[in-house]
Amino acid sequence: MAKTAVITGGASGIGKQTAIRLAQMAENIVIVDMNIDNAGELIEQLRQSGNNPKAVSLDVTDFDAVKQTANEIKKEFGSIDILVNCAGIRKDGLLAMMKEEAFDRVIAVNLKGTFNMIRHCAPIMMKQKSGSIINISSVAGTMGNAGQTNYSASKAGVIGITKSVARELVSRGVRCNAVAPGFVGTEMTAEFADNRDVLDTIPMKRMAEPSEVAELIAFLASDSSSYITGQVINIDGGMDI
Repeated sequence: MAKTAVITGGASGIGKQTAIRLAQMAENIVIVDMNIDNAGELIEQLRQSGNNPKAVSLDVTDFDAVKQTANEIKKEFGSIDILVNCAGIRKDGLLAMMKEEAFDRVIAVNLKGTFNMIRHCAPIMMKQKSGSIINISSVAGTMGNAGQTNYSASKAGVIGITKSVARELVSRGVRCNAVAPGFVGTEMTAEFADNRDVLDTIPMKRMAEPSEVAELIAFLASDSSSYITGQVINIDGGMDI
C-alpha cells in the first residue's frame, strides 16, 4: 500500500520543504494549513513529481475538525504513515506586557494543535501497527528565550507530548520524535535575517535553510531511524551547546 504523509503548516516554510522532501518517501502527501491558497504551486509541483497530493484547509486548534479531517484522510488514502506537526505561530512580547490573548493563541496553535493532530491520527497508526510522528519544537523550548514566554512554553510542551506519546505508542509500532530548530530562514524569521546581533548568537553564524530541517525530519520518518523514539534533536547551528 502507498504511504501517506500528513504535514501541518505544509503550505510554507519548514512544512513546505518537508512536503517536498517526504514526496520521495510517500506517494500521498496531505498539506494541512489554515491558508491553502498558498499551496497551489506546491500541489502542482508534487503532482508533476508523480505524487498524489491533497490540500486541506484546517484550524488545528479545532478538536472536532481535526478528528473529521483525520478520518477523511484515512478513508481516502487508507492509512496515515507519517505525521509532521509543523503548524506554529509567534506572538512575541516581554512577559510584563504580554496580553492574555497572545499567550492563549500561541499555546492553542503550537501545543494544543499538536495534541489534536496526534490524538486523532495516532489511533489510525496504532491499528495499522506502524507510523512515525515528528513534532516541531524549538531551541526556545529547550533553553528559553526572553520575549517569548508563550512560544517557549508551547515548544517545551511539545517536548513533553513527544516523550509521553513515544512511551505510550512504542508497543504498537508507532514512533514519536521531535526536532528543535534554532533560527530558520522562513517568513516567520524574516525580520531577523540581516540582524547581526541575532546571527552572532548562532555559533555557525547563519540561519538554517528550511531544506536542512526537512532533511532531519525525513530521517526521523524513515526506516533508517527505526530504533529512535522519544528523542528531541536540535538543529540550531550550535545555539544550545
